[in-house]
Amino acid sequence: MTDPEALLTHGYRQARDITRTHGTTYYWGTLFLPPQQRRDVYGLYALCRLADDIVDEPEKATGHGLDASLPPGERLAQFEQRFQADLAAGCSDDPLFAAIVDTARRLDLNSGCYDRFFGAMQLDLVRTSWASWPQLRDEYMEGSAAVIGEMMLPVLRPRSREAAFAPARALGFAFQLTNFLRDVGEDLERGRVYLPADELAAHGADPWLRRVTPQWRAFMAEQITRNRALFHDAEAGLPHLPASSRRCVGAALAMYSRILCLIEAADYDVFSTRHRVSAARKSAIAGAVVVTGRARTAAPVAPSSSAAADQPAVTSSAS
Repeated sequence: MTDPEALLTHGYRQARDITRTHGTTYYWGTLFLPPQQRRDVYGLYALCRLADDIVDEPEKATGHGLDASLPPGERLAQFEQRFQADLAAGCSDDPLFAAIVDTARRLDLNSGCYDRFFGAMQLDLVRTSWASWPQLRDEYMEGSAAVIGEMMLPVLRPRSREAAFAPARALGFAFQLTNFLRDVGEDLERGRVYLPADELAAHGADPWLRRVTPQWRAFMAEQITRNRALFHDAEAGLPHLPASSRRCVGAALAMYSRILCLIEAADYDVFSTRHRVSAARKSAIAGAVVVTGRARTAAPVAPSSSAAADQPAVTSSAS
């Protein structure tokens, strides 16, 4: 494929498909954005997803000029080098890389954002546990979560970057902590625990037992309280966004925080299933945001109230 525009169009289609397949909440949120901003979300998501796949599912991270015979650490380094080289050149002969580079150059992000992101991905290959919440947050999530919020700011075009900066970082933290709590079982299969070890010990909770105990319930309830506080901190950024971006972020926030309700409704069982917000509920939340212009962090749900846990939440302004 030699036509640059055709290459780029094909690359953005690939990035869109990656987002729709693997990042359904983000994909739903992009439906509120104008086409160019939507494409930028696809480009950023594809960059992050490719790196994540190399670390977590290297057998699936093939193509795009990457050497599948390399071990994950070397392949991740190859990916970063390819990205940086194509970014410096301003183009790529691979459609997906071309779309990622097009997004990166248009957003004109500080190169430190990419350094922090790739540094966090490398940690996945050498670290399997974290001593405390400050260590997990500041040494790992800073580059894998907070920086994603920062990278999204030029896509969302806040009226005041300064006012939106901390909430954007909080949303990155909130999304990833939700992932950590939802994916405990999957992460155990990879030999990793993304939970603060000191707080596990304080509760006498052991995820390696792979069963719900009173100690596990108490630990998870505490983590979900922390998680909701981060979502509430992120809500403070909504008034600083233009209408389409407020709806995008508000819908994604409402959908993702719903996962915490599903965990509560399952009595904190994150070992036997991976909790997902149904497509029907995501559609209901998106529709409610369109009709009312409002969205909020999903409220706590009592255990065994799974029906209530999957209801839309629409109160604080996203219009």
